[in-house]
Amino acid sequence: MTTARDLLVVVIDTRSGTSVEQGDLSLALAGAELLDLIDAGAADLDGDRVVPGPRQAAELAAEPATDDPLLRQAASSMIRQEPHEPVEDWLWRRGRDLVAAYLAEWGTTGSAAARWRARKPSLSIDPSALADSPARRHANDRWAAHEPVLTALAAAAGVGARYDGDPDDGPEGRDALTDLGDDRVVTVLAAVNEAVVELAGVRQRRAIETAAFDNIWRAV
Repeated sequence: MTTARDLLVVVIDTRSGTSVEQGDLSLALAGAELLDLIDAGAADLDGDRVVPGPRQAAELAAEPATDDPLLRQAASSMIRQEPHEPVEDWLWRRGRDLVAAYLAEWGTTGSAAARWRARKPSLSIDPSALADSPARRHANDRWAAHEPVLTALAAAAGVGARYDGDPDDGPEGRDALTDLGDDRVVTVLAAVNEAVVELAGVRQRRAIETAAFDNIWRAV
């Protein structure tokens, strides 16, 4: 199991059928993939830019960093030439329709979750759509243990309190993330939260514009 798959399982299991914004979750999944690629040595960060990791392209081709098909796809999509893309650009590019991609990929192994209609703006799946398995139990064990990275990603997706930069926020606060001893993790998680906040602003502006347009027609 990858962190992205663990995240999707946790979101489905903890939401109990209520909705999560698909865009928020897609951004969080993209962040999870990037963290796993960094951990595998397939990617690294140079400041806030995504660069190839210690394992060179030839080595990755001969010995993939992961046997997960979507994570391999993420690795192959990395921009390897300068100027390398910022983390936030990676999140927006890789995150596009990523929830649907994961659910569709699950469908190739028989998961009922793949029958979810991916065009909906929010995610609402009954947890019973996921079969009990060691992978599902592993994800829920990470969640029950308050694993900091998974907790922070889930919060960005809308499960739990979202990190807002206050060091007193508990497990989701920057101090807890800094304790992981890797500035790259903090950089990725902060970028995920910033992208989610930006997306929320876009949704709010669109809602205001739609309401204003409706009011104009009512006045005619």
